[in-house]
Amino acid sequence: MSAGSSSGGGEQWAWLGLLKWTLAHQDGTRPSSESPAITMMSDEDRAFLETVMAEGIIDEGERMKFILQEFSKAMEYYKHTASSSSSSSSSSTTPAPPNEDDLEELLQELRDIVEQVDYARGFVNLKGCHYLLGSISAMTTTTTTTTSTTSVPVVPTEIRNMCLGILATLAQNNPPVQKELLELGAIKTLSEIFLLDDTPLSTKTKIMQALSAMVRCYDFTEAVFEELPQAPLLMVQGLSSDPSVANASLRAKTLFFLRAFLASDNGTPARANKFQHAIAMIADTDSQYLNSSSNSGNGDDFVAIQLRESAIALLQQLLERRLAVTLLLQRKQHLASLGIQRIQELRAATGEEAELTSVELQLWEAFLIQLARTEPKEEVIGE
Repeated sequence: MSAGSSSGGGEQWAWLGLLKWTLAHQDGTRPSSESPAITMMSDEDRAFLETVMAEGIIDEGERMKFILQEFSKAMEYYKHTASSSSSSSSSSTTPAPPNEDDLEELLQELRDIVEQVDYARGFVNLKGCHYLLGSISAMTTTTTTTTSTTSVPVVPTEIRNMCLGILATLAQNNPPVQKELLELGAIKTLSEIFLLDDTPLSTKTKIMQALSAMVRCYDFTEAVFEELPQAPLLMVQGLSSDPSVANASLRAKTLFFLRAFLASDNGTPARANKFQHAIAMIADTDSQYLNSSSNSGNGDDFVAIQLRESAIALLQQLLERRLAVTLLLQRKQHLASLGIQRIQELRAATGEEAELTSVELQLWEAFLIQLARTEPKEEVIGE
């Protein structure tokens, strides 16, 4: 599903009909083919159910189904609104608009439920990933000039961001869900949405978090992401110092993703070379990743310290595994000079500042030792 070519109705909303069918035929705990025949409830079962209800015990599977039903109603409204805005005719029946505050609360509850692996897999049985991805990527085309159009999200930003957060929770360290999302084309779809000029920074941040959860720690998804043509650009944009392109939260999530991706067990020199522009941004001694000040006494200091710690740790890991060696050794003098200066400053720190920067100090010391020991890559004659 292309993020930029969808319209307000038609094929991109096919998932909504599937959602209704699934809710009518499955409970999320087993495939529909395994569902038992419907039978009348016995007196004993009815008594047990009444006890459960009286004690306030919640059936999480049924709760997921209820939330998806409410989600379906909201999506019907957004679909109708998008269709009406792109067509001169309007339907005689207009779905009731959702209470978006209530919908956000339900989606937050759903996120809490699927944090448990068993319920996450139950959600997959309900095709929940398909529905979330469909709502995130639903677009309607708007004419901006006589010669150009732009794709506008159908679902409000806050709801889209909640759906992205649920995808990230589902995929975190959960290979079956990561495989499901891979088969749905989620990595490509979310990457395309990320690179759209009009995608809000809040949504880009959530997309980066979701992609990180989908890709990390699973060899198949790592391999697919590595071969994605737009993946290097996505990383570069996520690390950008331009406030119109990235903010502090997006930069932190991008760096976390990049570090895990490059330093994974599947990391190779070819992978590091493909993402060399992102590595160069981290290794730039004038960048905020290695050389940002932290003396303002506010919350930004903590973010800056975390960014420096992650950046230094990444560079050290790359050298230890002999990845991007040439790129880093070309900057050896500048990196060593900055490292020595920072070590002197950090060793002179006292009190709370010394405590906050103790990890950074250890990382700089270890990195400089590794940098001094690293030999250039041998050139192969004839290449």
